Amino acid sequence: MTTRAGFVALIGEPNAGKSTLTNLMVGAKVSIVTHKVQTTRARIRGVALEGDAQLVFVDTPGLFKPRRRLDRAMVAAAWGGAADADVVVLMIEAHRGVTEGVERILEGLEEIGQGRTIALAINKIDKVEAPDLLALTKDLNERYAFAETFMISAERGHGVEALRTWLANELPEGPWLYPEDQIADLPMRMIAAEMTREKLTLRLHQELPYQLTVETENWEERKDGSAKVDQVVYVVRDGHKGIVLGKRGETIKAIGQAARIELEEFMGRKIHLFLQVKVRPNWLEESERYSEMGLDFKDGN
Repeated sequence: MTTRAGFVALIGEPNAGKSTLTNLMVGAKVSIVTHKVQTTRARIRGVALEGDAQLVFVDTPGLFKPRRRLDRAMVAAAWGGAADADVVVLMIEAHRGVTEGVERILEGLEEIGQGRTIALAINKIDKVEAPDLLALTKDLNERYAFAETFMISAERGHGVEALRTWLANELPEGPWLYPEDQIADLPMRMIAAEMTREKLTLRLHQELPYQLTVETENWEERKDGSAKVDQVVYVVRDGHKGIVLGKRGETIKAIGQAARIELEEFMGRKIHLFLQVKVRPNWLEESERYSEMGLDFKDGN
């Protein structure tokens, strides 16, 4: 039996559906999904099996015009994920078409596309009429020579099976990279922090989610099979701390409860989750915070 294995990088603008597709392919939630843009920060790897092939999905941060250090580090991580992959899938939102951001990504593909298979996945196809979809497909394939084009709805699952089958056949022959039952290669501490950060992002509004980060400070295995998990939410201002805590601590309590339930479902065991909120005005300029997020601090220069 010939096995195949390799890395598939999903790239695109923020909110193109990369995290939704990653989770769907893997069959479990390994990546943050919210309606807010720029929520994926690290290069999250989810592992999926298709026949004799093992597909390692790299859900990269969205590609956008960076304004600050964290933005620049995220964009560098996205292009780095694409440059390291065997196959790259550019995801585009059908209803938004060729935006300025997409044009910039297409320019970047000219450089990293050399000797690499690049496919196009037009997502959210249920939001446009068929003639518009065909016109967009034609336009994009005239701009770049994609190996294959797929029309999908990551949210509803349409067209995803055909994409997965094609990707499996495109991967190089070789042994599997991860054990059969492993679905993600992020440390559990980071997955737990991401789950809490997702709950914060969904609950809080405006700019605040981009001004905070979550770190798992301590993970203690207990004799009864449960685990005690201590996490810190770092914010940049005292006012932000008040918002995260909420009236009489109700907001942070609700966030902790939602994160704990999801973590217990993911791990299949009891979790005791404890959250603290700390003000750290310069966390966006601290290399340690970037390491915890799986980003390279130097990329933010």
